[in-house]
Amino acid sequence: MLGATGRTGVTPGGPAEIRSYEPADEPSWLRCRVLGLLETNYYDDVWQSKRRTDLELVATEAGAVTGILDVTVPAEEATIETVVVHPDHQGAGIATALLEEAVPRLERCGVRTLDAWILEDGTALDWFARNGFVKAEAYLRLHASADEVDTAVSARHGLVVSGAVLHARIERETEMRQRFERVHVCRRVVRALKP
Repeated sequence: MLGATGRTGVTPGGPAEIRSYEPADEPSWLRCRVLGLLETNYYDDVWQSKRRTDLELVATEAGAVTGILDVTVPAEEATIETVVVHPDHQGAGIATALLEEAVPRLERCGVRTLDAWILEDGTALDWFARNGFVKAEAYLRLHASADEVDTAVSARHGLVVSGAVLHARIERETEMRQRFERVHVCRRVVRALKP
């Protein structure tokens, strides 16, 4: 985990505290993540336990997690794995406050670029753009249902495919949208950090 300092009173009407995640936060963290993603294209990305990352920040208010920022840091390039705000606290600057706490920590550790992958979510794309991220690349992410999967995947060894998540080149968007109901453009956005 990178650093352990926290801030309080980050923005007017915002979180009471931005700090490093603690294991005792897990139940509240899980609720925040599920509820925060419910109205996005990640609505079915539900976890029963928290996955560990290198930098784990939370915004808390009255002991409950209201915002999350998790980042993996394999080298000089880091990736935002989760950035989400509880629906009751959205629009208060919590995600931006979390990012503002994370960036200096990442820079001190030698991280040169920070990226994230986003599924067709205008609000998220706007937030990333406002915070210095630029679009770098894109691909298609397809969620094939049991009815659709037979047209794309064949199983062997006695397995039966009941659904699948597939990737395709962005150039095939028209074709894929005709063949599959749930098709998303997945964009990678990148922000250069200070050397």
